[in-house]
Amino acid sequence: MRIIRGKYKGRHIPIPTGFKARPTTDFAKEGLFNILENNYTFFTEDNSTALDLFAGTGSIGLELASRGCSRVVSVEKDYRHWQYLQRIARQLQVTEWQPIHADVFKFCKQTREHYDIIFADPPYALPNLADLPDLVLGTAANPEDTLLRPDGLFILEHGKDYDFTEHPRFHSHRNYGSVHFSFFR
Repeated sequence: MRIIRGKYKGRHIPIPTGFKARPTTDFAKEGLFNILENNYTFFTEDNSTALDLFAGTGSIGLELASRGCSRVVSVEKDYRHWQYLQRIARQLQVTEWQPIHADVFKFCKQTREHYDIIFADPPYALPNLADLPDLVLGTAANPEDTLLRPDGLFILEHGKDYDFTEHPRFHSHRNYGSVHFSFFR
């Protein structure tokens, strides 16, 4: 895994053998961050915050921190993966990145923080993957339950079997090979 751009650019981070997470491909990550840098001002604003759900290898959270987010919270349920994220944060001395050991669904229901960017990369076979937009954005009945700031962006990585175009807050969709990103505002 490598960090593509920003203050940690070019750093290669080894992923332990037997790691269960599926990292976002460099090709997809480059495409995603090109979209973000060319269409949004998150990285040029002071105090922009990000939430990385299902952090896995930490690739997206590190990229967000490297490109200028002042605070990035990465949530990972697997204890071994979380330990790895903690070790990488110490090794790179990334003070703006905070890996948290927690279940994503419980974390989202309990936190009262709001973020400029929220990225979720759940396992593609997650049974309740389709519930993530409402969990993050709130429902029509409870829109105040959103974790997103008013001009924020939620990005959901998923496989080809999902279509979120009917969601009321759906904005756009991009795919990079087998990696699909749905954007919500």
